[in-house]
Amino acid sequence: MTSRRAFLKLTVAAGLAPAVASAQGTGRVVVIGGGFAGATAARTLKALEPRLSVTLVEPNRIFTACPFSNDVLAAIREISQQQFGYDGVVRAGVTLAQTAATAVDAAAKTVTLADGNRLSYDRLVMAPGIDFRWDALPGYDEAAAEKMPHAWKAGAQTVLLRQQLQAMNDGGLVVISSPANPYRCPPGPYERASLIAYWLKIWKPKSKLLILDSKDAFSKQRLFQNAWPQLYPGIVEWVSLSQGGKVTSVDPATLTFVTDFARHKAAVGNVIPPQKAGAIAAQAGVADRTGWCPVEPVAFESTLQPGIHVVGDAAIMGGMPKSAFAANAQAKVCAAAIVELLAGRKPVDPILINTCYSLVAPDYGISIAGVYRPDKGVLADIPGAGGTSPLEVVGGFRSQEALYAESWFKTITAETFG
Repeated sequence: MTSRRAFLKLTVAAGLAPAVASAQGTGRVVVIGGGFAGATAARTLKALEPRLSVTLVEPNRIFTACPFSNDVLAAIREISQQQFGYDGVVRAGVTLAQTAATAVDAAAKTVTLADGNRLSYDRLVMAPGIDFRWDALPGYDEAAAEKMPHAWKAGAQTVLLRQQLQAMNDGGLVVISSPANPYRCPPGPYERASLIAYWLKIWKPKSKLLILDSKDAFSKQRLFQNAWPQLYPGIVEWVSLSQGGKVTSVDPATLTFVTDFARHKAAVGNVIPPQKAGAIAAQAGVADRTGWCPVEPVAFESTLQPGIHVVGDAAIMGGMPKSAFAANAQAKVCAAAIVELLAGRKPVDPILINTCYSLVAPDYGISIAGVYRPDKGVLADIPGAGGTSPLEVVGGFRSQEALYAESWFKTITAETFG
């Protein structure tokens, strides 16, 4: 773990150093979206070139973080511990436009805001996160989410799902449906299942948890499946795509999940729906038919709209998954590249790292790491540079990884919002 962190610092420093040393140009950069990607991009731009005019467009006064939000479901954390303001971003010299972006005119290089103002830019960074494909799963729409919460955007939905779990009778069935790839946080559904199972084991031990999956394989699968029988015997069941796990429709009135071969009536139903880039991406013309945003792998500039960069969950990043760690890393590299482009120079090819921690229990952590570089127009894995936690461990290794996870969350939120 120590060497991984050291390598991360070296690669980030290597990617940013040329821009710090040589940046001379100035200009106007607008950033849409104040999550881990957008807020990091805005702060990094000002840090690398203080003369830049950087405006962050974000309608919400408070950002609610998704990482560690599964802890809220298990009553390990409170939702308030997931919430962060933008005072630190403003102190860093970024102008905050606390309103929504309603339109992007790529030809005129302008962003129209909900308050009627219009911002001009030389470069635009879009970090709109995800939206849901409300028409992709029959029976599931925004109204249905009030009965079968997704909780895949942390906040009110997280609190609702927690309340439903607490109100459930002991012996009830909790059902989670997991979508096909790609989606935000690939191991997230299985961490969620683990932590809900942890809570059920303590408070509602007669209850069961069923994962209905649209995939036959998932991130950190062997690690999760090795842990479940040890920690939660008889509680967690996973049904894969080939075993009939794909949910084809839901009935919110009866909390029923329908597959090709069965109907599962839940006491608490958690539907994680298919996803796409945030709505403003399609309006701006940077999303393709998949609903996601293709970008080149050096500056993360859109392959559909020159002058617009897309980072974070909304972007197609080749082998790099959609995670907060990845969003933070992409934002830093993108910011450095923009400083170089505004100064009339070519950005250097980056090396990026993603490390994703998952908690199987509060003191049981697992992780996966990957290292990526540009190759044939995408970010590709560097063979042998990443890996997962070992399957067999001794001593306090799992508890140490849980501590690493908490330390990472404190670090990334302090760096982004503090």
